[in-house]
Amino acid sequence: MNQQIALITGGAKGIGRGIALDLASRQWKIAFCYRTSEAEAKTTAQEIRQRGGQALALQCDVSDPAAVKQLVTHVEKEWGRIDALINGAGPYHRINLFDETVAGWNEMFDGNLHSIFYLAQAVAPGMKGQKAGRIISFGMANADQMEAQPDVTAHYIAKAGVLILTRTLAKLLAPHGITVNAISPGFIDSGSAPPQELAAMTKRIPAGYIGTIDDTVAAVRYLLSEDARYVNGANIQISGAWGI
Repeated sequence: MNQQIALITGGAKGIGRGIALDLASRQWKIAFCYRTSEAEAKTTAQEIRQRGGQALALQCDVSDPAAVKQLVTHVEKEWGRIDALINGAGPYHRINLFDETVAGWNEMFDGNLHSIFYLAQAVAPGMKGQKAGRIISFGMANADQMEAQPDVTAHYIAKAGVLILTRTLAKLLAPHGITVNAISPGFIDSGSAPPQELAAMTKRIPAGYIGTIDDTVAAVRYLLSEDARYVNGANIQISGAWGI
């Protein structure tokens, strides 16, 4: 059987890295991109190979549509196709709406929403041609509640947009054997937040504890499996019932 090929954005660290290492243990070929985390990317590529996978680490700013096209073309030329696109990249910052800058506002949409559109457009022709493919993007556990978010306004609007885009892509691509789904994490210990901040949030989580990267990886593993072949346009919350 031919090895499966995944393209993971933001794959050098955090949840993206966890997904890459899990796929490596099942001998996938893994292309992943990073924007500035070159040292982490080298380490992740080494670990992928140690686990039995093949690695291709590429620098790319996925908010740049031209760079995205080059990224996808590079992977398809190198390995022939892309079986799974996992949109793991996504900037985040906390700032009151009236202190937000135009640059900061645009960064949230460019990195969290627009990039998924660019990548979907780029990988769709190849996936349509092979009549198969999986696309997974990341939302936020309570973004679908449409609540006021004074300190993370642009980020939450972008994540709500991810859900609409996911459903739209699912409807368009389902006739071609392609599934498009979202995963919406709550508080996950992915290394991006200080431990004390996570600990303070525990009391707000009905399950009573912070999620792990492995919890999110398990959802990705399911969506990439044949067990999920008829799951399309879904949003899986990984939050211990927080945000619902």
